[in-house]
Amino acid sequence: MLNIYLTRHGETKWNKEKRLQGWKDSELTEKGVLNACMLGARLNKTKFDVIYTSPSERAYKTALYVKSERDIPIIVESDLKEIFFGEWEGKTQAEIEQNCKSEYFNFWNAPKLYNHEPHNGESLTEFKKRVERVIRGIITENSNGNILIVTHAVVIKAIFSFVLDIPTEKMWEPPFIHGTSLTVFNWDGEKFDVQLLVDTAHLEKSS
Repeated sequence: MLNIYLTRHGETKWNKEKRLQGWKDSELTEKGVLNACMLGARLNKTKFDVIYTSPSERAYKTALYVKSERDIPIIVESDLKEIFFGEWEGKTQAEIEQNCKSEYFNFWNAPKLYNHEPHNGESLTEFKKRVERVIRGIITENSNGNILIVTHAVVIKAIFSFVLDIPTEKMWEPPFIHGTSLTVFNWDGEKFDVQLLVDTAHLEKSS
């Protein structure tokens, strides 16, 4: 049995400023670092065989804070990076809506109608294929034990799409993917079984 622990990176400067990040990056805030450390404390007694992380600095640093002083190998997987937003990256909602109001609305409210081409982004279809491919590859490499995956909000939603069989038009329905929230599901070689979904119990101590 493979136990897959899944988390989103900690809060970043651009998260606070409500800027889309995608393949671009911004540094973790003090809160983001603290929350990553709190997740690390929660998982301190879980013996991980490996940590997989997106190449984005915000995810990689979150992985380091969760790992702390433990001797756990970290593998950077390029396909765990966030969806590519093209010309939207680094911009706020107001800035994006100046030229792309309808497509921005579609992305968050009617994803099946979303057109990535005007702003040179990544299609949701290709993105979801990329995410499923990398997760299938990871579970092929690990038949049992515990692994941790550190990635991004839209990636986690894409993982839920195939693990929980959620269609694209419903991918933004709750739960919200909070920074350093914890999801756990098992893989028995045939099917996924969700044990924990976007849990933030470890963060309540800091609220």
